[in-house]
Amino acid sequence: MLDNGLPVLALRGEVDVYTTPQMKEHLSSMIQQGAKQIVVDLSGVSYLDSTALGALIGALHRLKEHEGNILVTGAAARVKRVFEITGLDKVFDMYESIDQISTD
Repeated sequence: MLDNGLPVLALRGEVDVYTTPQMKEHLSSMIQQGAKQIVVDLSGVSYLDSTALGALIGALHRLKEHEGNILVTGAAARVKRVFEITGLDKVFDMYESIDQISTD
């Protein structure tokens, strides 16, 4: 959790069809606990596939129903490129580092 109270989901390694169910479970738990905004820290992610993107979009839709949001931070160039190619860099609030979020 950041100093401003936002919950953080820090992902590591490859986020793909095998690991996405765990990510979805964590996101769902955060939402059920009342989180309005969730920070997804991708600084430790080396690979992100379409399954992971779909799960993030699903969580974003759930949060938007209650005026919430997902803030994506720390994406390496390769991972950031996936967001850009799919146009999701315009859908998610993207930050270079988690420090930018804690000061906003």
